[in-house]
Amino acid sequence: MPPSNSRFERDFRLVTKTPLLRGESAVSKKEEIRTYFNHTFDLYETLFNCLSTEEAFYKKGTPLRHPLIFYYGHTAVFYVNKLSVAKLIPKRVNASIESMLAIGVDEMSWDDLDESNYHWPTPSEVKVYRDQVRKLVNDFISDSDLKLPIKWSDPFWIILMGIEHERIHLETTSVLIRQLPLKYVTSVPCFNECDDQGGYDDSPNNELQLVSARTITQSKSSDAKAFSWDNEYGYLKTDLPAFRASKYLVSNREFADFVEASGYLQTDLWSEEGQSWLAYTKADCPSFWVKTGDNLKTWRYRTITREIDMPWDWPVDVNCLEAEAFCRWKSKENNKKIRLPAEAQWLALRESITEDQFDWERAPGNLNLEHWASACPVDKFKTVMDGGTEFFDVIGNVWQWTETPITGLSGFKVHEVYDDFSTPTFDGKHNLMKGGSFFSTGNCATRDARYAFRRHFFQHAGFRYIESEDKIITELNPYETDEQVSQYIEFHFGESYFGVPNFAATCGLNALRYFSQYSQNKPRRALDLGCAIGRTSLELAKNFEHVDGVDFSARFISAATRLKETGTTRYKVKDEGEIFNFKEASLGSIGLDKPAKRCQFWQGDACNLTQKFTHYDLVFAGNLIDRLYEPNKFLKKIETLVNPGGLLILTSPYTWLEEFTSKEEWVGGFKRDGENLKTIDGLIEILSPHFDLVADPDDIPFVIRETARKFQHSVAQMTVWRRNI
Repeated sequence: MPPSNSRFERDFRLVTKTPLLRGESAVSKKEEIRTYFNHTFDLYETLFNCLSTEEAFYKKGTPLRHPLIFYYGHTAVFYVNKLSVAKLIPKRVNASIESMLAIGVDEMSWDDLDESNYHWPTPSEVKVYRDQVRKLVNDFISDSDLKLPIKWSDPFWIILMGIEHERIHLETTSVLIRQLPLKYVTSVPCFNECDDQGGYDDSPNNELQLVSARTITQSKSSDAKAFSWDNEYGYLKTDLPAFRASKYLVSNREFADFVEASGYLQTDLWSEEGQSWLAYTKADCPSFWVKTGDNLKTWRYRTITREIDMPWDWPVDVNCLEAEAFCRWKSKENNKKIRLPAEAQWLALRESITEDQFDWERAPGNLNLEHWASACPVDKFKTVMDGGTEFFDVIGNVWQWTETPITGLSGFKVHEVYDDFSTPTFDGKHNLMKGGSFFSTGNCATRDARYAFRRHFFQHAGFRYIESEDKIITELNPYETDEQVSQYIEFHFGESYFGVPNFAATCGLNALRYFSQYSQNKPRRALDLGCAIGRTSLELAKNFEHVDGVDFSARFISAATRLKETGTTRYKVKDEGEIFNFKEASLGSIGLDKPAKRCQFWQGDACNLTQKFTHYDLVFAGNLIDRLYEPNKFLKKIETLVNPGGLLILTSPYTWLEEFTSKEEWVGGFKRDGENLKTIDGLIEILSPHFDLVADPDDIPFVIRETARKFQHSVAQMTVWRRNI
């Protein structure tokens, strides 16, 4: 178990505010960041003191998540991975732990877990690793130059990113602990709960109150005061008509009317997605309500570590699907247009609070762990709008679901070191939550925070409702706007240029030809490493029963998965300057819609693949080896992925660059003992113990379009290797 730290338990609340990026002294700013880092690290470890036994580390509160041992180590792994990607540290700390604890569960899936693929470390092993990372980061802070103001291209931005990432997991992990059986948890003194709990008849009556029309402007530029995630930057102006909003968050008592009215059984109140969730979960009340009999008034309530009498005047904890169903029921009961607020409507309420998290002396809501580690009555924290209208819990207590699917604001761009923070959620299926909860700290507790989850997701989240005839719609751009992703969609599915055939398709067709010629295995399972948008994976699936496509970039994997699921994708490519051409790719038009059903796409690191990627009859690695940070390690382990008699097919233009691969890791392209060592010779040396080169190397040209008048024309060499039997 993580050790208790009594000093920390007394003062951790003093360091929950995210540091400002400006300051007068680089030395003092370093120490401020160091303190914020160490208190965050301590706070996160203290949360795991809520687990009562070592066995609890291997339990899951929900089948859609890893056990707690993963999250215990994951936030430390994040620092190493991001500092490595940014080339700010020379080597990793523990490759085994960093491979296993790097990538979490895809929360977009219902049942994406196969625990047989994981051999989890012990809590003690993870604690040793965390101590090593703590030293690494503290040394990095000491040894690195800091320039003020800190910008998102600076090394210290990565440190702040790691801290805020751990702050996110502090909250989401507290939810996972809350979902464990009580026998696995215990109370920790520093996480004190509110002791003000009203009875069944003590909750205030909710009412709708007018919010005047106004213009809401979301605008954050590079000179923002504090660390921000990529989706917060950009610009959006919304002309907001007047609307009416509930004075309070929906309490357990108010939601009980919906439960007593058999709201969970009235299918017309639920969206198609909501009905699917009900069928899967068999839910008939909020997740943290504990049934103790047929009389609803006797039911109890689950906090993070305890079961208590139902606090009827606390906000109800529900997912977005439940909140939407309640609003439909409320609309039908009152003959009004009741629904969840849009993001802009919540921002209108937020204007009643002029300060932000890094400005206030004490949080004006149950937020930032400045009051309790639980919810509290919905009538404790009041703010006043212009005109004197009072609202409660505009921020804090629980997150507030909105009806707004998250998308990037105008001017959005991804951070190159964490390219998968936001873009996988820009799919219309992830709704924004606003305001933060009692456990939201750091960036999560700021005004402009934009966090979104799938609508079935549980967080410390509830809702308030609005009445309005005007539906506020945030347009989702139907075109892929990420320039690099669009460029690769065009490379995989777009036009051919200068008479050069489509490279990804050619690789797939050649691989199938070589497989039928040189392998006696049946075409059962294939692996496409560095799959990008997935065209070669789809071509392989014409003959193979199952194909896994793996790429390091979550943006590529997200695009490949969307294309597989929808069959089409729209994207825009640059012609010149600010002029773009809009295109569409269709799997049906090229005969790949049926093969797509046999493909699965995964984010992963080719140098540290998890154990579920094994037993393949064909492994294809397209233009990958000269972009790996450890190609020798990759090539020496590749035989563990290929079945005896199966094929390994490599392509590469052999463009070795120290920008991607340190020179001592190059497979070829340098002089050794005064003689030239070409990559093909290096490959033969490394692979020959387990593979035979069965075909003459073949040159395959490819063209990548950058603009209408700028193209990359390269030639890759394809080599075909058969695994020894």
